[in-house]
Amino acid sequence: MLRLIATDLDGTLLSGDPAAPGSTRVSARTLAALEAARDAGVTVVPASGRQAFSIADALSGTFLSEGLAIAANGAIGVHLGTGRTYFENLLAPDAQAALFHGLQARFPGVRCVSVRDGGTTFVPQRGYVGMMDPGDHGRPDVLPEFDLDAVLSAPSLKFVVRHPEVGVDDLLAAALELAVPGCLPTTSGAPFLEVSAAGVDKGAGLTELCGVLGIERADVVAFGDNRNDVTMLAWAGHGVAMGNALPEALAVADEVTARHDADGVAVVVERVESDLAALLEG
Repeated sequence: MLRLIATDLDGTLLSGDPAAPGSTRVSARTLAALEAARDAGVTVVPASGRQAFSIADALSGTFLSEGLAIAANGAIGVHLGTGRTYFENLLAPDAQAALFHGLQARFPGVRCVSVRDGGTTFVPQRGYVGMMDPGDHGRPDVLPEFDLDAVLSAPSLKFVVRHPEVGVDDLLAAALELAVPGCLPTTSGAPFLEVSAAGVDKGAGLTELCGVLGIERADVVAFGDNRNDVTMLAWAGHGVAMGNALPEALAVADEVTARHDADGVAVVVERVESDLAALLEG
């Protein structure tokens, strides 16, 4: 029996272009399908690499902006309406420092950011802000910058690494090759490397939240499109990859639906709701 829907945002739930600030939204059809699921008693949980405040901003005006969410690639579970934190898992300073210095030795121009305090505090290294595109990280245009020691000195909810010329796939490959203990690097479609504590990903976050709620994995449907969605799709009772998903997500999914900009989430949710209604009537 369906009890929880977990869905990624960018490239999954939101239509529009994630690279164009303000262009992404939940379509009317998809929102209606999720509202019907909620009304039937299903918990709907956005699960994103974004921070909690950015998830709420992206879903503003919908019921999703006031409910449960998994943020920072599974590092934290929160209630967007009340601010309650259900779990939080941080990356240790020594681990992030070792990874950064390893990447710096290969790519001298790398810069980093430590995201802290449940995702509200953004601590960029000097030189990072100039690499940001409009809307990156959901932050304002003017940001203070900090010396590297200050960035690396405290635990991070999410640790971010970027280079002005080296692509994110190359940064990920180098990070995986370094295999720094305590670190789990990934990408989400954004132009920077995202690093969590080892064992912390969307699948682990979904597992932890479902444990709190008393929901079995067999009763979970999850939607995603990118590398950081793979563990969530694999853990859920039914993992659904979007038509625009990367090969890694397609490989673990139980089903492939339409693209994010063709109401792919709604296509599946509407069918599941119809199946449930028929079962109850029978």
